[in-house]
Parts: sequence; C-alpha cells; structure tokens
Amino acid sequence: MVMCDSNERLHEQMKVLDVVSRWRETEAVFKRYDAQAGACICCQSLFESVRDVAKKYRLDLDRLMADLKAVVD
Repeated sequence: MVMCDSNERLHEQMKVLDVVSRWRETEAVFKRYDAQAGACICCQSLFESVRDVAKKYRLDLDRLMADLKAVVD
C-alpha cells in the first residue's frame, strides 16, 4: 500500500481519500461540489483520483484544483 508522503504536493492524480486524509480542510471543498456533482463525492468517489472525479461529475478540474489548493496553501 502506498502511503501519502507528508511532503507531497497536492496534484490531480491523488485519490480523494489521500487528499482528505492529508489535508482535512479539503473535505469542505469537496462538500461544496456535491450539489454540482449530484452526489456526495467523499461517499461515492473516495478511491478515485481528483481528475477522475472531475471527469465523472463534469466538474471544472482547474477550478476544483484551485479551490483545493487555496485551503492547502
């Protein structure tokens, strides 16, 4: 099993689980996108990459990443 390196930077290929585990404050960002996605992202797509989630739910990947990075940085 690959663990998230504590020095790792947020990137779109990270699994939602790894993002939320590493940066707890990102959970609120995913929750803000739930209505647009029509599903609870953390419930339905925890083991998918951020990129795959954006594609699956037709979300703007660049905007999602910017929102996630805003709370991480």
